[in-house]
This record gives sequence, C-alpha cells and structure tokens, in this order.
Amino acid sequence: MSIDHVSVGVTNMKRSKAFYDAALAPLDMAPIMPVEYGGQLVGVGYGKPGKPSFWIQLPINGQPASMGNGVHIAFRAATRAQVDAFYIAAIEQGGIEDGKPGLRSEYHPDYYGAFVRDPDGNKIEACAHTHE
Repeated sequence: MSIDHVSVGVTNMKRSKAFYDAALAPLDMAPIMPVEYGGQLVGVGYGKPGKPSFWIQLPINGQPASMGNGVHIAFRAATRAQVDAFYIAAIEQGGIEDGKPGLRSEYHPDYYGAFVRDPDGNKIEACAHTHE
C-alpha cells in the first residue's frame, strides 16, 4: 500500500502558495491543481501533471490551520543538490530553518536531508538517498 496524497492546512493561501511554489520547484513539483470556491483560492495540489500528491489548503471546517506536533512531510529528491536548492528556496520565501542540509547517517549512510518550517509552522523536509 502507498500514500495517495497528503494535505496541510494553511492560513494564507497567497503566502503559502508562493512559499511552496519556490520550495518544491527544485524537486520538480509544480502547482498543478488550484481549487477555487466562490472565487477564492482555497487549495493547491502539487505534483506531476495529472497527479497531485501534496496539497495546501484552507481548513474545510473554517477553523484556523495549526501544525501537528511531531508531524513532518518528507519530499524525495533525486540528488543532494536538489535538497540544497529546496532548502535555499524555502528559506528565501520565509521558511524557518529546522535542520540544515546534511547527512543523517543515523538513518543510513547516504541519507541527506534538510528540514524547514513553512509560514504556518508545518515541518517539511527534502531528502536524497544517494551519495550524489
């Protein structure tokens, strides 16, 4: 079994879309499915054409978005350079550093990752499993 998609709640669609557009671009993930309701952007799906696998959205219950303590989402990168580019783009878009790019050999010898918090405090990561 595999995960079809993951969503995180956000408080400001314009700000969050700019953040994720920049942070996910180095990982070849594009905003492919905007969702509007009543003329307002309420969600955006990211991924490859035809298949969004990661979503940002205003919470459907109308309550404020909040981050989950202990939750993080990791995006697979093909190379360490993509991890570095993800990290730089995320920080430039207002992300908060939560683990600079580097080896995480406690997972395995070639695990290279970087962690950031998005503008709403959601913890995201890019990781590569190669020595390149």
